[in-house]
Amino acid sequence: MNCLFQNPVHSFSMLFPLFVHTFSSPFPFFVHSFSTLFPAGSKPLNFFCLLCHHMQIVLQNAGKRFNRDWIFRRLNYTFSAGQSYAVTGPNGSGKSTLLQAIGGAINIAEGSVQFMANGTAVAADEMYKHIGIAAPYLELVEEMTAKEFLVFHQTFKPFIKGITINHILQTVDLERAADKQIRYYSSGMKQRVKLAQAIFSDVPVILLDEPCTNLDAPGYQLYHSLINAYCGNKLVIVSSNDINEYSFCTSRINILDFKL
Repeated sequence: MNCLFQNPVHSFSMLFPLFVHTFSSPFPFFVHSFSTLFPAGSKPLNFFCLLCHHMQIVLQNAGKRFNRDWIFRRLNYTFSAGQSYAVTGPNGSGKSTLLQAIGGAINIAEGSVQFMANGTAVAADEMYKHIGIAAPYLELVEEMTAKEFLVFHQTFKPFIKGITINHILQTVDLERAADKQIRYYSSGMKQRVKLAQAIFSDVPVILLDEPCTNLDAPGYQLYHSLINAYCGNKLVIVSSNDINEYSFCTSRINILDFKL
């Protein structure tokens, strides 16, 4: 197996300041932020000296199984920057599993997942720099206020150049609750924070798992406005069975096409 993330520990769980749980080896990685992993002793502020202008994610004969059950298999696909993709399928079909495999949260059982930046393979321990993710199973630091959380987040994963935290809070309609602890937010407000930290991060790849979870009708409109305004040049992958979440996607992958 030639999986990009077979050596380091990877997880998208985030319960600050707890350490990340191990998937494959006791490599000293720990979670610094929602959806972001950094090696212990590193200097986060120096990580983003360069962003990839052309990113591709290449899956070759990729497969994942739990025990004897194959979730997907023989998946050959190339995702490219500037394009949007939907991973579809019924509940329990493996959409989230595929998204986590693409992002490196879990190892695949066969084949390879390779990130390419301007035609050059990206090292496994560099990939976290290029990914923003929002998903229901990722937790926020609820003891922080939204403003504190975003300030914390940007110290190691900067936001898009020229965009301030106040602008982000205003855009997602949370400016009046900016100084309230996140634990007092409604589920829809928390989802807005999750979308904000992913979409406004200055990264080339955005992974969205059921991105409109807990959002009301204005929240859906906000989601689409964020995609239109800030994701045009990015590689976006949406995992969902709700067409309202992926209607903008130009390509669609049905996970059921990659079962045994």
